[in-house]
Amino acid sequence: MKVLHVIASIAEVRGGPSRSTLEMVKALRECGVDAEIATTNDNGSKILDVPLDQRTQYQQVPVYFFPRFSPSAVSIREFAFSSQLTAWLWQHISMYDLLHIRALFSYPSTVAMAIARLRGVPYITTPDGLLCQWSLQQSTLKKNIYLNLIERANLNCSKALHCTSQQEQQEIASLGLNTPSFVLPHGLFIPPYMPDARHRLRQHLNVPTDELVILFLSRLHTKKGLDYLIPALGKLTYYRFTLVLAGSGSLEYEREIESLLISNGIRDRTHIAGFVTGETKNLFIQGSDLFALTSHSENFGVAVLEALAAGLPVLVTPGVALASVVQQDQLGYVTDVNVPAIVSALDRYLGHPQEGKDMGDRARQLVQKKYTWNCIAQNLIEIYMKILKQGFL
Repeated sequence: MKVLHVIASIAEVRGGPSRSTLEMVKALRECGVDAEIATTNDNGSKILDVPLDQRTQYQQVPVYFFPRFSPSAVSIREFAFSSQLTAWLWQHISMYDLLHIRALFSYPSTVAMAIARLRGVPYITTPDGLLCQWSLQQSTLKKNIYLNLIERANLNCSKALHCTSQQEQQEIASLGLNTPSFVLPHGLFIPPYMPDARHRLRQHLNVPTDELVILFLSRLHTKKGLDYLIPALGKLTYYRFTLVLAGSGSLEYEREIESLLISNGIRDRTHIAGFVTGETKNLFIQGSDLFALTSHSENFGVAVLEALAAGLPVLVTPGVALASVVQQDQLGYVTDVNVPAIVSALDRYLGHPQEGKDMGDRARQLVQKKYTWNCIAQNLIEIYMKILKQGFL
């Protein structure tokens, strides 16, 4: 089986969908599927230094990179137009048994679905949260026009929509699409265990060895609810802790966060790490005590899964799709998106350390049992095979 994954970007700065595409393809290949990626050299405001218009190995995965149109206008650049990708898809798409499309409302996904329709190649689509209510409410007019004039026809011709949670599936159902959907969560390659992570992290932060570390690891964006988490932490003056903000965003929003930390009196208790990857990222996750993501909307929440895999209890809000798992299996705290509710949840965690430890132990076991990429890839292959044999899900 030969499968092509198409996404606008696989750069680390683009977050969860880009990373999960690489990991999904790697897992599929380890399970015997001839999976590849077609994408652009997008890297946020920059471009990746990679070979173009040819098959290359990128992070142990075969990838075809094509040049992204890079004008100064951000909105046009973010659309990731690539005439070379278009021409290559038109010439080579029939070589593949199936396409797997990622990242809607971008040129590569739209043109890939359109060409697949014209060439008669079946495809499935992973919306990655972009069809959820919160996302559609951002730039509402532009997205509604794009969805109804262009993307709806593409989505209706998709053999299936891949949702990563039941919450995402329910929200997409309200759009009235004719396409069947299935729920399959993201997976995880569990990183090597760091036995001294707690001590190393406190050395890195230059804080006492018994200091409590609360980790926020995600893109810095208004969607993430930091304007609730930071004021809530500012009210916990009777506890000692260090907040780690690991992530990056626009310069304007990063300045807003800086001001918010100062006005709530916790700037001197906060370590701003910026965008982290690799061993540094693993150190922050494995060495922390609590993971917090008070987001308005997350169709899944890969960073939450990473924290659970490391044995961290988590504090999340109902908009994070994994919240139902956290609540059902008692892996942390689920709180409404308001300051008093977040304060209450934090106070409970800080006042009951053994409860948090028990939650973390359960979390580690659950992730290893249900959420490894090998398990997810096997389930996805079954879906691929069913579509290819029957022509539908």
